[in-house]
Amino acid sequence: MTTAVAAPFRFFSLQVVRTRRLGPSLARVTFAGPDLCAFHSDGRDQSLSLFLPHPGQSEPAVPIELGDGWWQGWRELPDDVRAVMRSYTLRALRRDADGDTAEIDIDFVLHGVEPESAVQAGPAARWAAGAAPGDRVVLLGPAVADNRAIRFRPPEDTDLVVIWGDETAVPAACAVVESLPPGTRARVWLEVPRADDVQDLRTAADAEVTWLVKDAADGPETTLATLRAAQLTPAVHPYVWIAGESGRVKQLRRHFVGERGIDRRRVTFVGYWRQGLTEEQLREQG
Repeated sequence: MTTAVAAPFRFFSLQVVRTRRLGPSLARVTFAGPDLCAFHSDGRDQSLSLFLPHPGQSEPAVPIELGDGWWQGWRELPDDVRAVMRSYTLRALRRDADGDTAEIDIDFVLHGVEPESAVQAGPAARWAAGAAPGDRVVLLGPAVADNRAIRFRPPEDTDLVVIWGDETAVPAACAVVESLPPGTRARVWLEVPRADDVQDLRTAADAEVTWLVKDAADGPETTLATLRAAQLTPAVHPYVWIAGESGRVKQLRRHFVGERGIDRRRVTFVGYWRQGLTEEQLREQG
């Protein structure tokens, strides 16, 4: 059953159709379902809410039959029953010629999945690592192509696009870069945990893409030093998109606005996660 929520968003009942490892830290899961004929998005960094089942459940427990009251109903479910809710971005949307059949890709960061990892894997990483065709999920996503969950919106006079993202922002950043039209100048920095996570990124734009492999000994100051040393000229009207860990995002926004003097209205910054906090804890604070 699919129930409308507050427009322009609605629930979509989906199933996994295939999975693919992009690297040791990244996995792509492709979903399909008849509901996707109503999924519409013009944004390359489209935000989504994904509901996942607990181990042993055949589908996630989300009371979508309550309509606008789904949120309160979901919160009132027992912890071991209530579906795991996580925020992701759309990596790709594909439709067939008649528009009746569609698939979407969502890329997952597999933090803590490796046996030797010092980080404990979260429920979404564990689910993605074991996802198989037929697994069922629920998605809260856009039914209207231009919606408030799209953040990448460069002004028409933009003469340079500047992008930084950590591994959680790589899917959105890659989708954005791939969509840039010919002649668009772009400087892009993408941060991943391991060298094998670097992806082959193709674009028609005049884009210089730099992949940064994380080194635990370096930390945020290395990234800041890299961006401080970058030459962004000639650019009269740059547009900046920064996404990833909240603390890093705020630090880099201060650099672009405070140190480089870029108009704050031309800097989009999105905190996808916060160091040391789960999404549930962030939601409680928000």
